[in-house]
This record gives sequence, C-alpha cells and structure tokens, in this order.
Amino acid sequence: MIAALHRPPHPKVTWAAPEQWMVKLRPLGTVSERLVPELADALEAELSGAGTALCAFGPATKRHWGQWLGLPVTGLDELAEVVFAATAGIVPVTHPQPFEAYLIIARGHVPKELAGEPIEGEWAARTIELVADRSAPGRPRFENLASFSLDT
Repeated sequence: MIAALHRPPHPKVTWAAPEQWMVKLRPLGTVSERLVPELADALEAELSGAGTALCAFGPATKRHWGQWLGLPVTGLDELAEVVFAATAGIVPVTHPQPFEAYLIIARGHVPKELAGEPIEGEWAARTIELVADRSAPGRPRFENLASFSLDT
C-alpha cells in the first residue's frame, strides 16, 4: 500500500526507499557505542513479553515542519511510553513531547501540496528493534543493534 502512494518527482524532495521505512518509538539521536549494551538491557527488561501491538497508519499523509512527509501511526502509545521511560535515564529526552509516531516516506523541502493523500492500513507489531542509522546521502543503511520480541 505504501509503495503504491503517488511519488511525484520534486527537486527538493527525496522519497524514502522501502528499506528506510520504519516507525520510531523514540529518536535517540547520536549515541555513543558504549551506551548500546545498557540501552539493550533496559529495553529487554521492559519489553520482553509486552504483547503484540495492533497498529494503524493514516488516514492520510501528513507534512511535518516542512521537512518530512509521513504517515501518522497509532497503536504504539503505550509501547512508546515504556521505551521513553526505560531509556530516559541513559539518553536524555530532547525531542518535543508528547512524541507522535510516524512512518516517514519523504524528506527535504516538502511542499504543502504533497500532503493529504488518503491511505489507511494496519498491522501487528511483534518486535521492537534498537536501530542505528548509518545512512549517507543516496545510500540508506540501518543497522539492527538489538531486537525485542513482544510476543508473550
């Protein structure tokens, strides 16, 4: 469904490739490698067996601060609260609160007219991953540092 969205060419917009599609529960920013084991332990302790989360996106694409085009995601609020609580003592919270989950599909200088395309979908989230973004311009690359099963 996401791949079928209209993606008109625009000189100041970069459309995300499928391998870049993720829903962030908490953006951590740049984190020292030495903190990764502590983050993984804290998340494992809080997320293990938390239960599958039923998620939905839509009802339409939305523009954020003129820099992103995304799909609003619901159904992850409780998990996001757990993730923030488990990690705030390790990596201070610097993003505006309350945090809203989105699946970002475009970056750059996103014009207003790109927003509002109808799309709705749902899925069951069974895992949460601690991911490092090692991307470079034109070369998306995410590295999975740890994975946590939500299945009970």
